[in-house]
Amino acid sequence: MDIARTDSGPATVAEAERRTETEPRTRWRGVGLPLLVAGVGVGVGVLLHLRDPHVEGSYGTCPVYALTGWYCPGCGGMRAVHNLTDGQIVDALHSNLLAIPLVLAFAVWVTDWTIRAWRGQAMRLPPISRTTMWTFFGLLAVYTVLRNTPWGTLLTPV
Repeated sequence: MDIARTDSGPATVAEAERRTETEPRTRWRGVGLPLLVAGVGVGVGVLLHLRDPHVEGSYGTCPVYALTGWYCPGCGGMRAVHNLTDGQIVDALHSNLLAIPLVLAFAVWVTDWTIRAWRGQAMRLPPISRTTMWTFFGLLAVYTVLRNTPWGTLLTPV
């Protein structure tokens, strides 16, 4: 008669020793991708700090603005990150209102991903309901239209 194991622990002492020897290696291997993504984010921040996007043509022109003359929701985002790296939060908000929440959300997500990878768990994405998604897209459309009207001059990139 076979008796099924109910615990998930190692069967022998040798197996337990092997697991503890390889565990740190697999932990570091698991956090490699999250740390790479975090490094890319930091690298982009350093690049935007060192090369000022306020200088005309330093990174090219937004294709939406070049074709239509309208500011897209992302226009001013690089300027906002540059202002954040200089510690000018009000100017960052004026360049692009969405930049600070997106940078904070990126930092929280990468931190959570790294911690979960260290523990051997899978990355998680926040669940977004259909209502939340359409509300976000509606607010994004209102933001885009408002920043392109005379009443929304506070929302135009500086």
